[in-house]
Amino acid sequence: MILFFALCFVGVAIAGATAFVIFWPLTLVHVRDRHAGTSADFGPGAFANPAALRWLLGGGYRATPDRSLSGLATPARIALLTIIFGLSMAGLLWLVAEVMP
Repeated sequence: MILFFALCFVGVAIAGATAFVIFWPLTLVHVRDRHAGTSADFGPGAFANPAALRWLLGGGYRATPDRSLSGLATPARIALLTIIFGLSMAGLLWLVAEVMP
């Protein structure tokens, strides 16, 4: 039963990944088109750039008074947190299943 719940959390992570793949590129395009200074910090290939992901997780987009940017980046941040949470819980439940007899 524990591994079933672990698999359910993997499904939650997949749902987060789906939302992330939708909202994160839209956020990056918006940053590239309207906020050139922030875009230059990320460099090319910002989709998986650790600095860009750190900016997203840290809520760096809140410093910019652009409601459109916030409207795109907030769902991307929630999706990234959902991925991290889902995979963490799946790993934790897998470890519990390995320890329990």
